[in-house]
Amino acid sequence: MKQSLSLIALVAAVPALAEDSRQLDAHEHGVGELNIAIDGTTVAMEFHAPGADIVGFEYAAESDADLATIDAAIATLGAPLDLFEMPDAASCSVTEAQAKLESEEDHDKHGEEHAEDEHDDHGEENHAEHDDEAGHTEFHAEYMLTCDNPDALTEVTFAYFSLFPNAKEVEVQLITESGAQVFEVERDTPILELGS
Repeated sequence: MKQSLSLIALVAAVPALAEDSRQLDAHEHGVGELNIAIDGTTVAMEFHAPGADIVGFEYAAESDADLATIDAAIATLGAPLDLFEMPDAASCSVTEAQAKLESEEDHDKHGEEHAEDEHDDHGEENHAEHDDEAGHTEFHAEYMLTCDNPDALTEVTFAYFSLFPNAKEVEVQLITESGAQVFEVERDTPILELGS
């Protein structure tokens, strides 16, 4: 169990370390990022995708239609096994899932929040004002799965591409007891082979 927690902590730390050098405006449209840590029966995943890939726009949503599109996207992104299909034999179930939309301003505020322990500048009125200025948005999701038969976890099928037509590629970092590997999964070949 201790090793499981260390791998999960590692997958959580990798994006946090990259976050210092990565800005939302540096994302590439059509390209998402998925970090996966597998240890025993536990699978932790963290996913990032440009707003344009998911909802078709990156401006601050104001219309009811745009807000509904974002809400629907967040609901879809909150169902990881519908996006990233695991073999039935692995018997995977979702134990935690959360998804949200972040703007450049949210990213900047996140940095300020870490710099100042007491920072109350996150009210709804301020949030709305900052969203009007935001040039880029990104969807962020975190998932925790339990797979009762991890030996059967041999591949992941990216149904994500069929749900989001603007998505072209997902860069995957996989961390297991064997080490770390990097993959690119593309729309034309939407299966990540995990091997045995």
